[in-house]
Amino acid sequence: MDANATTPLLPAVFEAMRPYFLERFGNASSIHQHGQQARAAVEQAREQVAGLIGSRPAEIVFTSGATESDNLALFGILQAAAADGLHGGHLITTAIEHHAILHAAEQLRERGIDVTFLPVSRDGIVDPDEVRRAIRPETRLISVMMANNETGAIQPVEEIGRIAADADVYFHIDAVQAAGKLPIDVKTLGCDLLSLSAHKMHGPQGTGALYVRRGTRLAPLFYGGQHERQRRAGTENLPGLVGFGAAAALARAALTDGAMKQVAALRDRLETGLLAAVDEAGVNGPAAPGSRTPNTANLWFDHLEGEALVIALDLKGLAVSGGSACASGATEPSHVLLAMGLNDHRARASLRFSLSRMSTEGDVVFAVALVPAAVARLRSLSPVYAGAR
Repeated sequence: MDANATTPLLPAVFEAMRPYFLERFGNASSIHQHGQQARAAVEQAREQVAGLIGSRPAEIVFTSGATESDNLALFGILQAAAADGLHGGHLITTAIEHHAILHAAEQLRERGIDVTFLPVSRDGIVDPDEVRRAIRPETRLISVMMANNETGAIQPVEEIGRIAADADVYFHIDAVQAAGKLPIDVKTLGCDLLSLSAHKMHGPQGTGALYVRRGTRLAPLFYGGQHERQRRAGTENLPGLVGFGAAAALARAALTDGAMKQVAALRDRLETGLLAAVDEAGVNGPAAPGSRTPNTANLWFDHLEGEALVIALDLKGLAVSGGSACASGATEPSHVLLAMGLNDHRARASLRFSLSRMSTEGDVVFAVALVPAAVARLRSLSPVYAGAR
């Protein structure tokens, strides 16, 4: 139940990748037959990924993953603006972004770019009016995630896209946790750039993409060959891209065949079961139907340390998370939960449960039976809680 950290390959994805490890191993830049086969596979994957988000295949730039895609979006737009003689600049983002955005923004600030980190509500949602008020004449880019990786809270990106268009400002969406769980159409969203990651949708790790709307001025991060229309130099990860394409095609089907509705039903059963069995517990994030991704539940359990609960559950065979996988081992509480107004203790006492299309009813039954007992045991070890009881 830590699918927001990563998902296992679907068998069909692995089978699609298998030939490209041993048999069809050509370099997609070569002109001989092996290279032509590889190029055809890369372009098929590009079409499949484009189909998931409603873009043109030529607008898909393959990367090594979401972190590179996010960095390419932020640095690429700001550096292109500087190259055009637009010195200085201003970036708008939010306080709940993934660290791939936050740390990139901090690095840009060290290079002279002004950065505005917008606050969010107690539900973890940014106010579009805050975005509008933050725009300045020198604003070059707005970057807002589509769905939060810790709470699943869905952001009003379509409205923000209209605000960005009215202000003639580039708009980037980190859609890593939304892709495959929510319908995405880049034209409807009105974004200029959008980040994706294969391993969040049952594809291989180390493979991602950045949608770049036609006509967008973007400077590359890497310099070398002419790959990806000169936007991302480096020989393509052929098996990875084939797997990404296959995963994207399957994710697109899951949005219409009822698979994600089944995941949502399992998530709701898990959440309801745990809250009924554990007192002094609750949900972090919006409660309204459809306001969160269908697979994510972030719950707080007062009077314990979330890290201890993660370990206790892991010893019993249940994998959950205290927050973003990229922050594992961090001593600080979740920046997302703190930005939502949780105090330090409650933020530390929160766990993220995230399901996938491979989750089963048996998994939920197991978790609902296991978690309350683990919570009770950890609370019994707390002198303050035990004495109060």
